[in-house]
Amino acid sequence: MSMRELVVLGTASQTPTRARNHNGYVLRWDDEVILFDPGEGSQRQLLHSSVTATDLTRICVTHFHGDHCLGLPGMIQRLSLDRVPRPVAVHFPAGGVDYFARLRHASSFHETAELAVEPIEADGQRIVLRHGTLEARRLRHRVETYGYRLLEPDGRRMLPEKLAAYGIAGPAVGELLRTGHLDLDGRRVTREEVSVRRPGQRFAFVMDTALCDAVYALAEHADLLVIESTFLESEAALAAEYGHLTAGQAARVAAESGVRRLVLTHFSQRYADPARFVDEARRHFDGDLVIAEDLTTVRVPPRRVPSDE
Repeated sequence: MSMRELVVLGTASQTPTRARNHNGYVLRWDDEVILFDPGEGSQRQLLHSSVTATDLTRICVTHFHGDHCLGLPGMIQRLSLDRVPRPVAVHFPAGGVDYFARLRHASSFHETAELAVEPIEADGQRIVLRHGTLEARRLRHRVETYGYRLLEPDGRRMLPEKLAAYGIAGPAVGELLRTGHLDLDGRRVTREEVSVRRPGQRFAFVMDTALCDAVYALAEHADLLVIESTFLESEAALAAEYGHLTAGQAARVAAESGVRRLVLTHFSQRYADPARFVDEARRHFDGDLVIAEDLTTVRVPPRRVPSDE
């Protein structure tokens, strides 16, 4: 059975706290297990989660500020220590290739894991996966930064009553899906006559950025949006100065983009009470809201109801 869920390893921005580890997020998406922004301590946080290093298929880094990448040396060495049985792709801003090289070989170790190093070189770059497409969009921060979204193509949901009415069953159903039609007793039955469109699911990951068009592009119709909300509106000027979002801005993006489940994270250490983020976000977003906590799991919502055609 396929599984689509987010495992939160850490939620602190800049500096970890006693309650919050540096950033770290794992997305389980069918046969893909993607680690996003492994901050310091991510390797240890994995030990307290349901994810192991050998599960990982891909690592995505948004940018090379320390709270988003200082866990890379440990994670890369752990892949070799555990002899991960497959190549692990690594994506990061191409302008930070020297940073990646230094982090990858930050200390001496016996490298056995195979890394497929695939930097992001352009806004809109796409990586084809088995069950969708991973797209990177350039964000607006003080260093080169990309957000990511995973797009599953639309499919079809077969209607059992329609299939039964035409006497279509067994292998014929698969043939109909593949070819788009079947010829039965002199009549052509099309795929559209016995099915409805099944919208593909969407996941978006937006870290350090000021508000910009790419934030909206990434969030558009996301089933699950994970987005930074470093500051509250009381520090909006500080957020703008350092290229970050407030909880209110993140919530407005979600509301205007048709997001189904919103996960706020990357909190400044100045805030001890997460309820303040709830209060601020609720002024703009009335959908499913999660204030991320370390070592929690957030499911991707069930599929949208298919539309009739």
